[in-house]
Amino acid sequence: MSEIQYTVRQSNRFVYSVPISESVVEVRMQPRSDGRQRCLRFELTPQPRARVFAYQDALGNVVHHFDIPSRHARLSITADAIVDMLPSPTIPESLPAEAWDELDADAVAGERWHMLNPSRFARETLLLNELAEELHWRRESDPLTMMRRLNFALFRAFTYAPRQTHVDSPIDDALRARAGVCQDLAHIMIAMARRVGVPCRYVSGYLSPSRDGHDRSVDGATHAWAEAWLPSLGWVGFDPTNDVLAGDRHVRVAVGRDYGDVPPTRGVFRGEAASELSVLVTVSLSDTPIRPEHVMPVTTWVSTEPAGPDDSFDQAQQQQQQQQ
Repeated sequence: MSEIQYTVRQSNRFVYSVPISESVVEVRMQPRSDGRQRCLRFELTPQPRARVFAYQDALGNVVHHFDIPSRHARLSITADAIVDMLPSPTIPESLPAEAWDELDADAVAGERWHMLNPSRFARETLLLNELAEELHWRRESDPLTMMRRLNFALFRAFTYAPRQTHVDSPIDDALRARAGVCQDLAHIMIAMARRVGVPCRYVSGYLSPSRDGHDRSVDGATHAWAEAWLPSLGWVGFDPTNDVLAGDRHVRVAVGRDYGDVPPTRGVFRGEAASELSVLVTVSLSDTPIRPEHVMPVTTWVSTEPAGPDDSFDQAQQQQQQQQ
């Protein structure tokens, strides 16, 4: 099978209304290395400079973190990656009806418990129940056929509207307006799948632009979709924003119960200030592909600026980026 290599750059820039004296930041921007995807190179560059540390969380996501203990009015975080991608496997049109029995047996055994139960942004509400009734959403045929049908139904029922919701919006905001961004549609799909006993999780990442330009999601932003666990297939990605299965254009960064588990940036700062976030994402085919064995270290080490005065934390802000 022919491999595809992508060059990815994400730049997050925070501007503060007045200088702050310290930032402590956690970052989830490194593409995953699992399945048919492998992150060959990754570099994280904060400005002001800082020493960057990394660890892997319980779901296999790489988390970088750093502290900037000096006064600054701006903070930029740039992540550069090269990702090697194998072509998407062929997904059948359906599964045997007995697949429901396998899912039920796994649930009884406690498999993927966290992806079957409600979470902060993916839970049942009265409006979700109304949508389920509207779509006649109950077990029938087989899990794969149902997830394909849900993917199309959400694409058709919701308008893509980048400014309709916010990063911390509950699903009811999008359900009420029948509009939102990829984050909202992923949360609704996850809640609907869990409702009928299909384990489902949230995926943050990037979408390489399509050649035909038919994607509803915008270029220059991160992307989000859902993955359902299906017998004999494992985790299968569904992108209800664009009514496609997640394929070799979908670069996976982090997985979790919902967005709350995998924000690209999250942190606190010392001081009293308002902040403004701007984000730029570029995904392109690599001009000079590199060999998969040439994997670089995941962490970049640079010198730390001298620490400033030891002020108390006056305000904490969760630094998050909405995935469109």
